[in-house]
Amino acid sequence: MNIKEITTLLEKFAPLSLQESYDNAGLIVGNETDEVSGILICLDSTEDIVDEAIEKNCNLIIAHHPIIFSGLKKLNGKNYIERTIIKAIKNNIAIYAAHTNMDNAFNGVSFKMAEKLGLINCRVLLPKNNLLKKIVTFCPIDYAEAVRNALFANGAGSIGNYKACSFNTEGIGTFKGNEKTTPFVGKQGQLHYENEIKIETIIPAYYLKKAINAMLLAHPYEEVAYDVFPIENSWSTIGSGIIGELSHPAEESSFLEQIKTALKTNCIRHTPLLGKKIQKVALCGGSGSFLLPTAIQKQADIFISADFKYHQFFDADNQLIIADIGHYESEQFTSELFYEILTKKIPNFAIHLSEKNTNPINYL
Repeated sequence: MNIKEITTLLEKFAPLSLQESYDNAGLIVGNETDEVSGILICLDSTEDIVDEAIEKNCNLIIAHHPIIFSGLKKLNGKNYIERTIIKAIKNNIAIYAAHTNMDNAFNGVSFKMAEKLGLINCRVLLPKNNLLKKIVTFCPIDYAEAVRNALFANGAGSIGNYKACSFNTEGIGTFKGNEKTTPFVGKQGQLHYENEIKIETIIPAYYLKKAINAMLLAHPYEEVAYDVFPIENSWSTIGSGIIGELSHPAEESSFLEQIKTALKTNCIRHTPLLGKKIQKVALCGGSGSFLLPTAIQKQADIFISADFKYHQFFDADNQLIIADIGHYESEQFTSELFYEILTKKIPNFAIHLSEKNTNPINYL
């Protein structure tokens, strides 16, 4: 398999269009047409990770964090970023990153954290807006199923855990072709009335072009009438963070100990305990402090994330407990997520989880 075929598997799970504007997800180093000898999965791309890739005969590194966030003006090895890039290029090793697109994806980074904690009834804490479109088209009744299936096969019609969602109404379409037409039904120059079905369905914006092309191929008409509408609805399964519940309420201290064990962290910075049971849990992998107001609004008992600043701990205001477990610790299971996605699709391929701990923070 080549690099493009492998990264496409990841991008079906977490499309690059889901990344935040500041991010740099995607293929950072390498040629997408190169054949892949092996894959090394990690959280951060570093010189040590490139060395490990060389040892394991892997010419593709898949990382959560992009090694390059902003433009590089020089490559002379003056810092770890430049040295890592130079070493990768010298050894013909490609580097790919799936970062905030993996954070925002359904069943992404925060879902994996929730799974480790055994949360139930999980849903996105802050869903994304303006990522959905509605397609409406009209076709003869006998061709409606083919047109619907073409749309469904190319990303349309998914709402939460439901697939093939559409609304269909029957009506009468009219048209009159001129002398340059070859009508599928009717005759040139004559007004024609046709019993048609109006098909309405929803689609992520990043699938729109592909779905429209498939619809046009499946549609029998020479000229296909269709509309595309923006939708302002929140996309309930795509967005930042997770909120879920414990199957049984837990004492605050015992749940903090559970967090340490389940999320493999040696240190939790937290706000004062409030003397009540923990039931509703909000969390976010990585730097999630921006979600604190949402966690409070949704009446979470605790918010688990990382990178809180000193004064942000005051913002809990005795309404919930903030538990800062560390950035690396909150995202370390992303490697497992990559591994699961790829091994389900290419189970016999050489895919390795890195044995290196790239956490730059140490605790005494």
